[in-house]
Amino acid sequence: MLQTEITPEAKAIVDNAIADVGEIATLPEVTVKIIEIVENPKSTARDLHDVIKNDPALSARILKVVNSAFYGLPGQISSIDRAIVLLGLSAVKNIAIAASMTHLFTGGNNIDGFSGADVWKHSIAIAVGSRLLSAAQGRPQVEESFLAGLISDLGLLVERQVFSQELAEVVSRYRGEGRNFCELEQEVIGADHQAFGMALAKKWRFPQTLCTTIGYHHNPATLAEVNRELPAIINVADILASRAEIGFCQHATNAEICDDLYTLIKLDPAKVAEIEAEVPEQTSIAESIFGD
Repeated sequence: MLQTEITPEAKAIVDNAIADVGEIATLPEVTVKIIEIVENPKSTARDLHDVIKNDPALSARILKVVNSAFYGLPGQISSIDRAIVLLGLSAVKNIAIAASMTHLFTGGNNIDGFSGADVWKHSIAIAVGSRLLSAAQGRPQVEESFLAGLISDLGLLVERQVFSQELAEVVSRYRGEGRNFCELEQEVIGADHQAFGMALAKKWRFPQTLCTTIGYHHNPATLAEVNRELPAIINVADILASRAEIGFCQHATNAEICDDLYTLIKLDPAKVAEIEAEVPEQTSIAESIFGD
C-alpha cells in the first residue's frame, strides 16, 4: 500500500504556514553544521569536534549526557573527543538537536489546555520509548529512533504559532469529545501536525526517513511496507507515553496497541509491557539531561 498523498488544499495550507513560522523555521547554525557532518559518510569524529569546540554550551551539554545514567558508560568523561568517540556521531547529533528543540518547544506562548513544555515532555517520553523498543528489536539505529520520537510532534509548534486559536479549539474538542486528534486538526485547521512537521523537517533537510516518520507516525499502515517500521515504533512509543500520562497526550490513557502494530515492530506484547514499565523512569532521566 502506498502512502496517502496530501490534498492540494492541505498542501497549500501547510506551505503557507511553513512560510509564516518565522524563528522556529531556522535551526541554530551549529546544529545545521552538525547534521551536515553526521549525514556525510566521509565525516570523522575530528570534524565534529572542530564544530562543537566553538560552542561551550553544547560542549557542556554533551559531557553532561555522556556522564549520565541515560547512556550508562563507565567512569567520568571530561574530554569532548572521548565523549564523541564513546557516544558516536549519531548520538551527538541527537544532543545538538535536542538542545535546539528545548528552546523551541518551551519558548512561545501557551494556549488553553496546551503548553510547549508539556509537548516537550511528551516528546522526550516518545523518544525514550522508541529507543527502548529499537534496542529490544536489536535494531542498530537506536539513536535514529530516539531522534525520530523526539521530533515526531514538531508540527504542533507550527500550529501553535500560525493557528493558535484553531489549535485551542482542536485541544478543547479533543478533551470534550475524545475524537481522533489528527481528524480534528484536519477539520479545524485543514491539515494535521504530521503534515506540518514533515514540511518543516524537509525545510531543515532532515533525512527522508525522519521526514516520512514525522509525516505518518499516527498512521504507519498507509505507507509502503518497506517504510512502516520506524513510524510504527514511534506510534507504539506514543501510546506508551500517553498511557503513562506524560506531558501533552494525543491518545487516551487506556489506548490499546493493535495486533498489526506488534507485527510491524516485531515485538510481542510481553516485551512491550516490560518496556512500558521502564518508560517513566527513563523519561525522567532523559528530561534531566536534555532539558534546560
